[in-house]
Amino acid sequence: MVEIVRTEGCLGGNPRIEGTRVGVLHVYELVVEGNNPPADVADQLELSLAEVYSALAYYHEHPDEMRSVRRDEERSKAALAERSLSPPEPAK
Repeated sequence: MVEIVRTEGCLGGNPRIEGTRVGVLHVYELVVEGNNPPADVADQLELSLAEVYSALAYYHEHPDEMRSVRRDEERSKAALAERSLSPPEPAK
């Protein structure tokens, strides 16, 4: 049976497929938003088809949690983009 777990220090504590560093959100984005067949995503990420479907099921069964994960990820990406566009001044 495929388990979805949250572990501090791994993917920021976001839900992932046990035994991997593959996040539920990443699987969802590849399949649903990327319009890729689940079998192709399984092959690409070296997962079983059951793991892909378990991640998708988890995403849909926990909508509030996944909205929060998505918001946190978007904030992190925005902060990284801001820092990369505004590098710190070199030390003198």
